[in-house]
Amino acid sequence: MRLSPDEVIFWQHGIFKLNATIAFTWALMLVLVLGSMLITRRLSTRHERSRWQNLLEIVVTGIERQIQEVGLREPRRYLGFLGTLFLFVATASLFTVVPGYEPPTGSLSTTTALALCVLVAVPFFGIRDRGLGGYLKSYVEPTPIMLPFNLISELSRTLALAVRLFGNMMSGAMIVGILLSITPFFFPIVMTLLGLLTGMVQAYIFSILAAVYIAAATRTRAREPSPEPARGA
Repeated sequence: MRLSPDEVIFWQHGIFKLNATIAFTWALMLVLVLGSMLITRRLSTRHERSRWQNLLEIVVTGIERQIQEVGLREPRRYLGFLGTLFLFVATASLFTVVPGYEPPTGSLSTTTALALCVLVAVPFFGIRDRGLGGYLKSYVEPTPIMLPFNLISELSRTLALAVRLFGNMMSGAMIVGILLSITPFFFPIVMTLLGLLTGMVQAYIFSILAAVYIAAATRTRAREPSPEPARGA
């Protein structure tokens, strides 16, 4: 039983190799790009709209609502990044029904890359919204003693994002593989459907955690109202 799509090698020349993780990742990105181009090529502002546009608006509106509920005031500014994370992880899970396909999120290298994207996005949005000085100041709040702990927190949550997504996706694939070898008819179908549900949940959790980290980096303290001057008698 394969523990990771990294073990499936399609082509190799010396130290260079093309494994299933790389192939399916690029194939998945191609599907997302072509799909977005096909869906958005004939958008309409009239009352009569296509089913694809209605589905697109439902997905976009739902993602924006979730981003806003996390605490980000202008969800459109973060929709591109967080929406792409969600769609990539969700689509990687949906394609598990295709024979021969293995989700790239079942590889630790892929989940690490996604977590590193979040690691870079957090300071990017934080500096853009608060300025370099305001963002760096958050590492020494409420006291400079917190600086090493805040730095450790940045690295540990990145590792946690990568390992959590990898573990959940790999465990689902392993369960299906075990059941296929024991009962190759009914149970694998049920577990495949359960794996699809798990993949959607993991896509939601991963995107929400990324939004929470960005919200924490972009949050500014409200200014305290200045005291009114005392009125003379």
